[in-house]
Formats: sequence, C-alpha cells, structure tokens
Amino acid sequence: MEEMHRYENQITIFTDYLEEYPDTDELVWILGKQHLLKTEKSKLLSDISARLWFTYRRKFSPIGGTGPSSDAGWGCMLRCGQMMLAQALICRHLGRDWSWEKQKEQPKEYQRILQCFLDRKDCCYSIHQMAQMGVGEGKSIGEWFGPNTVAQVLKKLALFDEWNSLAVYVSMDNTVVIEDIKKMCRVLPLSADTAGDRPPDSLIASNQSKGISAHCPAWKPLLLIVPLRLGINQINPVYVDAFKECFKMPQSLGALGGKPNNAYYFIGFLGDELIFLDPHTTQTFVDTEENGTVNDQTFHCLQSPQRMNILNLDPSVALGFFCKEEKDFDNWCSLVQKEILKENLRMFELVQKHPSHWPPFVPPAKPEVTTTGAEFIDSTEQLEEFDLEEDFEILSV
Repeated sequence: MEEMHRYENQITIFTDYLEEYPDTDELVWILGKQHLLKTEKSKLLSDISARLWFTYRRKFSPIGGTGPSSDAGWGCMLRCGQMMLAQALICRHLGRDWSWEKQKEQPKEYQRILQCFLDRKDCCYSIHQMAQMGVGEGKSIGEWFGPNTVAQVLKKLALFDEWNSLAVYVSMDNTVVIEDIKKMCRVLPLSADTAGDRPPDSLIASNQSKGISAHCPAWKPLLLIVPLRLGINQINPVYVDAFKECFKMPQSLGALGGKPNNAYYFIGFLGDELIFLDPHTTQTFVDTEENGTVNDQTFHCLQSPQRMNILNLDPSVALGFFCKEEKDFDNWCSLVQKEILKENLRMFELVQKHPSHWPPFVPPAKPEVTTTGAEFIDSTEQLEEFDLEEDFEILSV
C-alpha cells in the first residue's frame, strides 16, 4: 500500500507525459522490466525517472586546463555512455529494483556513484576524463564520439576505478567470446600469494559475505558492450525484433545510438517506438556541497522522455548488459542463444572459444603510470601507454 502511495505521489510530476502515452494493452519494456501501460503508468514513469540523466553542462573547469568549459554541441555520446555506465553501477550497488524519489535521502552508495560522474578532472568518469581518454582513440577534445569509441574509453577508464571493480568487455567483429569473458571476470583465488594479484577489497568482502570459499575464483561484475552495425545507411528491418529482445533481458543496460552527431540513451520500447533519455539540454555544472553530498535534482529527467520509431535509428549502435555474478552471464548466454541466434541474419554472434585467427586474448590491465586513479590523465602524453584500437564505425552523413 505504501509503495502504491509513493507512485501516486510521483504521478503529479508527469501529467503532460501521461497524456502522450497511448491507452493500450501493450507492454512497455524498460531495461529488463515490463510495465502494463494501461494499469501501471505511474510505476512506469517512476522507473524511468529513477535513471541517472546526464546532459550537456557549462561552466565546469576547462578540460585539460585550456580546453572547453562546456560540452554543448559535442559531448552527447559521452553523456550517453555515462548514463549506461551509471545504470550498471546502480545495478551493481543498489540493484535494478532500486527507485529514486525527489528530495528523499538516498543510500551513501548512490551519492558515491553520482560523484564518479561530476564534471571535474578528479572524478573517474567525468567529461574531462572521457574526453582526454578519447585522444588515445584518435578523437580530439571537443570532437564527437561514436558508440564504439565511447565503449573503448569506458573500458580503459574502468581500469582505474577500484571501488566499482568492473570488468568491461567490448566485443569485436560482432562476436562475443564466452571463454574470453570468463577469463577476464574470474579473478584469482582470494588466497593468492602476491598482493598485486588479489582482487580489490570490495570484491573480497562481497564474496566473503556470500560465503564464497577463498579457494574459488571470485567474479568481477561484468559490463558487456556490443557495438554493432545494423545496416549501411539505415537500420535493416530484419534486426528489429532481435534489437527489441535485448531490452527484455534482465541484464539490459539499453543501447547507445541515435543519429549522426545526435546521440541518445535508449532504455526501452513500446511497440515499434524506442524510449530514450536525451542529453541535449545544457545545465550548469554541479559540484559537491560542503557536507560532501551532491544536489541530484538536475540528474533525473522529470520531463517526458522522448520516443522515436526504431527504423529511424542510425545503424551504428552499442548494446549494453550488466552481469553482476557468473550465473547472470550464463543466463544472458542462454537468452542470446534462444532469442538472438535463432534469426537467419544474426545481429551478433556468441561463441564458446576464442577464434583461432584472432590475436590471443589478453585481459586489459592498468598501465604503469606515476599516478593512480582518475588523475593519471592530467596530461595526454601519458595516453601512449594504451594501444590504439581500430574504430570500425561507419556513421552515415
């Protein structure tokens, strides 16, 4: 009853939004959860507003000391990447069912997640860090990113984030390799002799609390990103059903995509329309307050999320999935086998073994640098430690 009352309180925020959604018996899918539009509108809208919403900002400290102090006009895909990663961190620490209410005190983990994305050079997933790491991917600061580039940047920044301790896997050539993911996510036993081989303390505590033996491999929570090309100049309709199926999976983190130079974070669908959060609003930089918390009122979208027909989507996209435990990944593999690989023209491939004609798989490791954490890329000179990865995107113009 109390939960119903909470949703009813939220509904006043969404008056205009409710009128925009048709009165239909169709299900709406949002990041692995279904809502019956006819009877659960307020619950649906509360679920959408709980997602962290990152937009253009202005008046932050210049990137690199002398670069831009706003990302308006060029940072939309970076903001969408932040939203996808933030959803993974919410699932990691608070669970998919966590909900947000305006001006209600939130768990300390929520505040800490939010602080990872503030527009400061010392925050691990800030616009500063992402833009400067993009230099290693061949992108100048202030240049627009595509979905694959932002995925590669997140993979590299995650190596410096010990608190969240994520394993980030970005698929190559439309192929997800089970063997490689398990090699990356199964960390050494907790009794490893060398301190450098030990999993982070947060992972040790998490596994000990679950009663996992010190002799069993622990599992690093997995952020799985699958960059895809679903057509040449427009999305091929043959992929539509499989694309929509991905939003139904409990591991879903949605998709990055949109139109050339216009990125959106897609979180679900209704019929043949995709529901997305739009970063194209410019807000003023928000910093931590004196008590160490962040005022989060501008980090949740209380306006009407927009919809677009799936066939209007640019074919260059990146799907995201989060697997907190190994059983979540095994379940995801089963769902892919059942729902994605059944198609004659497959959206992507899932294989057990590392392809023999590929270079050997080496799990990404933090490069040796003189500083640690987010501060390591104060200078783009230090980016030489990273190998440049082939960016296969072909964006239509």
